[in-house]
Amino acid sequence: MANPVQDQFDLRAAATIKQLQSFIHAQTSNPSMESDCSFFAVPKTVKQLLDLLAEHPDARLVAGSTDLALETTQQLRNLPKLIHTAKVAELRRIEEQDDQVIIGAAVTYSEAEPILVKHFPAIQGLLHRLGSLQVRNQGTLGGNIANASPIGDMPPVLLALNARLILRSHKGVRELPIDQFFTAYRQTALNPGECIESIILPKPSVNSFLRIYKLSKRLDDDISAVCAAIHLTLKDDRVLSARLGFGGMAATPARALQAENALIGKPLTEAGIAEAQEALAQDFSPLSDVRASATYRLLSAKNLLLRAVLEYTATQSLEVMHYAHLD
Repeated sequence: MANPVQDQFDLRAAATIKQLQSFIHAQTSNPSMESDCSFFAVPKTVKQLLDLLAEHPDARLVAGSTDLALETTQQLRNLPKLIHTAKVAELRRIEEQDDQVIIGAAVTYSEAEPILVKHFPAIQGLLHRLGSLQVRNQGTLGGNIANASPIGDMPPVLLALNARLILRSHKGVRELPIDQFFTAYRQTALNPGECIESIILPKPSVNSFLRIYKLSKRLDDDISAVCAAIHLTLKDDRVLSARLGFGGMAATPARALQAENALIGKPLTEAGIAEAQEALAQDFSPLSDVRASATYRLLSAKNLLLRAVLEYTATQSLEVMHYAHLD
C-alpha cells in the first residue's frame, strides 16, 4: 500500500511552530527574529518591549492570542509584525498590598483567578464562563482590556471595581482610571509606543456589595449579549456609592452614570431602584444584532438591577445550580 501524501501546509506549519517554540524559550539577548515578510519578537523586559515598539510602531502586541488570532482565521488578515508580551517580567507580576491588588497585563485569567476570587468572590462565576479552560490558560487581563471590545467580559467588572491602569512608554509612566481608557468603538487612550503594564484593583470595603451577571445564548464559552457588574457601598441598607459597569450596551464597555446617581441615598429595595432602572435608558441606547435586540438588552439591564436587590435581601442564593438536560 502506497504511503499517503503528506500535506505540505501541515509540514511547514509544524516546522514553523517548532522554530517559534524554541525561540520563545531560548535564553538569548536578541528578542526578535525576522524574515523578508515577517517579524516576531519576544522581549523579556519592559525596556526591550518599549524599544521594540519604538522601532516597529506598526507591530501588534500579542499575549494569549485568543482574540487577535481571529483576525487571521476569520477575517483573513495578514499580521506581519508581532511582539509577544508573555515573557516580559514586569507584565507578569501579581502583588497584594494593604489596600490594593496589582496584576500584570500579561497575567493569564487562570493565574489571576486565585487572588481575584480571594478579594472579589463574585468574579468566580464569570471567570468559569469566560471562554474555555484553554482560553483562560492563555488569555490575559491586559489583552481583554486593550482590544477594547464592547462585549469583553472583564472590562465591565473592572469599571465597577474602579480599576486603574498603569501605562508605560519611553516618555514615562502614567496612571489612568479605566473609565477614561475606552474612547470609541475599538479605540483606547493608549498613545503610540505605549502599553498597559498592570491593572490596579482597590480592595473592597467591608460594607461593599458586588454582583456580576453575564447573559448569553450558551452557558459556557459564549459571547455576552449583556454583561453587568454592580458594585455598591451600603450603610443601613442604603446606597452610599454605586458603580455599574456594562458590556454589550454601547460601543464601548461603559458605566451607567445616570443610574448610579439615581441609586445613591436610596434603599436597596425594589422601590428604591425604580428610578435607577428607568435611568438606564438615559445611559444606553443599545443596538440590535444577532445576539440580542435593543429592547431585550435594555430590559435585561433593568432586570439585572432587580436581581441584585433580590439577592441582597434573600436569605439564600437565587442562582440556578441545576440545569435541564436530556438523559
